[in-house]
Amino acid sequence: MTENRSLFDRHEIGGLALPNRVVMAPMSRVRGTAEGLATEAMATYFAQRASAGLLISDGIQPNRVGTANPGAAGLRTDAEAASWRPVTDAVHAQGGRIFGQLMHGGRIGHESVSGLQPVGPSAVAANAPLFTLAGPQQAPVPRALTLDEVGEQARSYAEAAVRAVGAGFDGVELHGANGYLISQFLSSNANLRTDSYGGSIANRIRFAVEAVEATADAIGAHRVGIRLSPDAGIWDVVEEDVPELYAALLAELDRLGLAYVHLEATTDEATMLDLRRRWSGTFMVNPSTWTQRGGAPYGPVPTNRESADHWLGLGADLISFGRAYIANPDLVERLRHGLPLAEADLATFYGGGEAGYVDFPAYQQTA
Repeated sequence: MTENRSLFDRHEIGGLALPNRVVMAPMSRVRGTAEGLATEAMATYFAQRASAGLLISDGIQPNRVGTANPGAAGLRTDAEAASWRPVTDAVHAQGGRIFGQLMHGGRIGHESVSGLQPVGPSAVAANAPLFTLAGPQQAPVPRALTLDEVGEQARSYAEAAVRAVGAGFDGVELHGANGYLISQFLSSNANLRTDSYGGSIANRIRFAVEAVEATADAIGAHRVGIRLSPDAGIWDVVEEDVPELYAALLAELDRLGLAYVHLEATTDEATMLDLRRRWSGTFMVNPSTWTQRGGAPYGPVPTNRESADHWLGLGADLISFGRAYIANPDLVERLRHGLPLAEADLATFYGGGEAGYVDFPAYQQTA
């Protein structure tokens, strides 16, 4: 247990001074253009929330084949990277800090979105419908990556990270959670490989480690974090030997001197606490837990002040809030003063225009 740790204490990650321990979690709001460019509304949205200790962007596609969501701004090209500069400038003008989340969808992608057959560790489709411009469509069978291509996709995170830093991001977070490509390599049902990237725990963590190493080499480890979701079961991913799998992964990553590890509280508390003990650097937790219906996850219980304080007491250094940030751009101030939180409309979470995106006022404007 860690005594007297407050959400409003300062903290430092990789030389970056955070004024508080509140982090805005990455959320897919898909407000980019059809061409994959960031927009003026996105600059407004993130700047409005710049009082967070750290902002983490929507999941950003690092390359074309890794594109999961239509309407998501990318870092696939120099033009896409340039479109993010007004966003990072707006955040910095408000005194904020922002990491870009690099999200390679792997098998969670569709040819109608990317123009390419999605790829994955193995030719195993997710048993799930995907969001496309034509509406929900069943996830297709991905093409299994060749051994050479595995290395290429690991390096795609590093290439996108270089563009991100050039666009003004303070660092990047690799999306290793929620059933996307890194998570697929960690799994035992999406990854059926028999080469050095499949089978044993040492082999299943190899892709994650290589992707992080490449990114750290490219922009500096102090600018790199990774998000993980042990045993989450999202996007039809199954993991075996979860405590051992993630203990081995964190042992490999801990030696790199990363900015942070960002864990979703998707496994039991005992496993989470063991991972905390194994990690020597900044440990970020998203306490949002998934409620169950018939043994399957169907929806998150959002992070609140109580769950945040609970995890700070258990040794977390930073706490990420997702849905609370949608309708509360001044979340830090509301939490600090015990003010009521506004609620967002699910119908405006994804895509669309400015409604439900940049039109939520700070508390004092509604009092």
